[in-house]
Amino acid sequence: MNVNIVGRKVTLKDNFKERVNKKLGKFERIFSEEANVTVTVTVEKNRQVVEVTIRDNGMLYRAESSASEMNDALDSVVDILGGQIRKNKAKLSKRLRADSIDQYFAPVGETESEATEEEYKVVRTKRFPVKPQTVDEAILEMNLIGHQFYMFRNGDTNEINVVYRRNDGTYGLLEPDGE
Repeated sequence: MNVNIVGRKVTLKDNFKERVNKKLGKFERIFSEEANVTVTVTVEKNRQVVEVTIRDNGMLYRAESSASEMNDALDSVVDILGGQIRKNKAKLSKRLRADSIDQYFAPVGETESEATEEEYKVVRTKRFPVKPQTVDEAILEMNLIGHQFYMFRNGDTNEINVVYRRNDGTYGLLEPDGE
């Protein structure tokens, strides 16, 4: 795994970097050697936020946690990632080395049969016209209808895009990849 550690508004000490590598080391047998891991540490007023993103074979795992100490936030993020992997274990078995998952994670509150039998149920399908708009127009429309996200056709690229409101109050844009 290729681990990239980034500090925003903070200079990270070597002992924290070693702790990150040690904590993420238990995922090495699950993901391939080409997996890219980005760890971002941001210091806000009295909170420290740790975000970990793992990209491997088209799969994406992301977890974020904040705490008063960055080590506590890191521990929480690693636990969240482990839960995501456990939850999706049945679906991941085709892409990841599933035999190595069991030896690193103990089940938390659910049996293996419950995890593999989980199905996603679509309870509503909504259709609506998609008109060409700019990103700013789409954000305005999203705010007017009071949603957290809004799908639209980008007038500049003619592609379907999604704008969304982030937890910190800023906005994000999802665009399709040309690959």
